[in-house]
Amino acid sequence: MKMSNQKEFWFFVGSQELYGDEALNQVKANAQTIVDTLNKEGNLPYPIKLKEELAISQDVITSVMKEANYKDEVQGVITWMHTFSPAKMWIRGTRILQKPLLHFVTQFNNHIPWDTIDMDYMNLHQSAHGDREYGYINERLKKNNEVIVGHWQEAEVQEQISRWMNVAYAYNESFNIKVARFGDNMRNVAVTEGDKIEAQIQLGWTVDYFGIGDLTSIVNEVSEQEVNNLFDEYKTLYDFDYGDYEVSEWESSVKEQIKYEIAIKRFLDTGGYTAFTTNFEDLYGMEQLPGLAVQRLNEQGYGFAGEGDWKTAALDRLLKVMSHNTQTGFMEDYTYEMRSGREAILGSHMLEVDPTLAKTKPKIVVNPLGIGGKNDPARLVFDGEAGEGVIVSISDMGTHFRMLINEVEAFVPEEAAPHLPVARVIWKVKPGFHEGIKEWITQGGGHHTVISLSLTKEQIVTLATLFNLEYKLIN
Repeated sequence: MKMSNQKEFWFFVGSQELYGDEALNQVKANAQTIVDTLNKEGNLPYPIKLKEELAISQDVITSVMKEANYKDEVQGVITWMHTFSPAKMWIRGTRILQKPLLHFVTQFNNHIPWDTIDMDYMNLHQSAHGDREYGYINERLKKNNEVIVGHWQEAEVQEQISRWMNVAYAYNESFNIKVARFGDNMRNVAVTEGDKIEAQIQLGWTVDYFGIGDLTSIVNEVSEQEVNNLFDEYKTLYDFDYGDYEVSEWESSVKEQIKYEIAIKRFLDTGGYTAFTTNFEDLYGMEQLPGLAVQRLNEQGYGFAGEGDWKTAALDRLLKVMSHNTQTGFMEDYTYEMRSGREAILGSHMLEVDPTLAKTKPKIVVNPLGIGGKNDPARLVFDGEAGEGVIVSISDMGTHFRMLINEVEAFVPEEAAPHLPVARVIWKVKPGFHEGIKEWITQGGGHHTVISLSLTKEQIVTLATLFNLEYKLIN
């Protein structure tokens, strides 16, 4: 998935005019050193740009925040209180800022120079003083800003900034998410429903319905040469498992999925859509339910959820953006392992488990679906990665959306499943199997989720807070 390399974050430094030019020039020099070091050594996903204007008056602050709002390349503002910066002058600018805000609680020096410290030093290096003043006004204004505390040269602090940058970028990109629904929701299912207008207001998601004929018309235009070219590429990427099928029958099924992959991608890209849904109850004019095609598009960064679940499809795209499409994808709680001491959940789906989660080399198999009444679809089969991660879902509670967040520990399965023709991811629930599952169900968490083994609980909470979204931690 391509990430923009033209995005940036602004570093805006708080001070005041009372200190005089000499002190303010030192503030600028120190800020430049911090920014240069972070850009060079911080391993940040996006560059930081120092604002030459110091935050020393209401007019300056308001002007900078206005500029941050209308410049698309600006993903957020990082503020640092080098000195004491009276917070009344921050009110107007902070109120109108529409981009994510990080209050960086740091100090130029990491120590107190007891042998030389005097009042000039105290007046210039008083971040501890300025942070309280500035923090108060942000809380008073309910800005939902992030606060990171620590010295700017510490690796862990730099990593926190990096993780926040990814959240901020995802927040901004959320307002560009467009979901194409091929067919409607699965009939009689409750949790996949939701208020699309409220989702667009609060989360920025555009959700559009398309009849399955809108897709099949494009499927029918895919050329044989396009299919053969992609099939040759598959040979280099995956193992082929023909099972009990004749080679010609097996290849015909795979090539049908290739047609779907090409057609869906063409449809999405033409309309500017970054996520989509399918539904096995809406397949008129199609020979198979898209399976392998969906997995391939997942791997390219498109969000997805089955059964018309547009909320999870959009959430999938959002977390893919935040994780740079690493070890993050659509998931469904399927089957419990309930033996004492070995409790776990098997996550999977009928076909569409995301290959970004793969530990083993995926193989292509063809197998009956057992639902939907269509031809046997091809899909990728693999075992999932191990690692610490999060499971996330969004439910419409009638009056508001609620995000559920559960930390999990995924592990590579020790036992083979020779008769299971789908990919599988297995995880242990935190804080424990019984209490974790009970709390998820009690809080109305959905059966469709997004799992990520590269994002943290703290990042998801920060994201929910930016959206003023109610969230529940299963902890």
